[in-house]
Amino acid sequence: MKQFNRIAKQGILLIAIALFVVSCSKDEKYNPDQELSKTELKTILETDDIAGAVDSALSEIYLGKDNSTNKAEECYTAEYSETGFTATFENCNLNGTENINGTLSVVYATEDGQANFTATYTDFYVGTIKINGTRAYVLNNNESEESVSFSVSSNMTVTMEDGSIIAESGTKTFTIDYSEGLAYSFSGTWTLEVDGDTYKVAVGNALSGDLSCGYVTSGDMTVEKNGLIVSVDFGDGTCDDIATLTYPNGATEDISLKD
Repeated sequence: MKQFNRIAKQGILLIAIALFVVSCSKDEKYNPDQELSKTELKTILETDDIAGAVDSALSEIYLGKDNSTNKAEECYTAEYSETGFTATFENCNLNGTENINGTLSVVYATEDGQANFTATYTDFYVGTIKINGTRAYVLNNNESEESVSFSVSSNMTVTMEDGSIIAESGTKTFTIDYSEGLAYSFSGTWTLEVDGDTYKVAVGNALSGDLSCGYVTSGDMTVEKNGLIVSVDFGDGTCDDIATLTYPNGATEDISLKD
């Protein structure tokens, strides 16, 4: 059982650290009522920012803490078992996040030496944003000590301060490279439902960047919005805030990702 707990806890730590650190003619013009806006693209990308804040709560439980039962910290209480824990947060500020409140339950297991975790968030608040649902983690085998790779499968609902709801489901695979200034990349397929619109996202070349730049700097993906398929190209690795959209008729548009 000690070996079981050690592998599981080590996996949570690696994931937490990594997250802290995702046919018309060309002569025709696309209908401006059928386009992908800057706001929509940012919503697609920024669900990972919300998820990252959520995962900070997961990391906090294990950073330098033992596996004692009913352990109380300044802003949360946690009850541990042999297969996981349940924690309740009250106005916690974790790794620079907004105040966190709510309940987090984690069940972990090992399979062939691999760590697997399922985290369930219940009325879990990051500031004024409420999260409900699950995120399941699988730490992929990687012989290199300079990188870590893991997959996250999400099925969660995010309620924004204005009452709008974002539902996300799907799987993303992340790779963090520690050898060159914490470079990261991620790929996957996932679906978002936002205010009656459905966005199906599929990454082609992995979306990449590093912590020295505040934007994804390379890679591409396709976004299907209510039947309209748009290609999104994030560039050649140069640090900038521009993404290039290509519509089915060949028309292109550059969008800034700045606020």
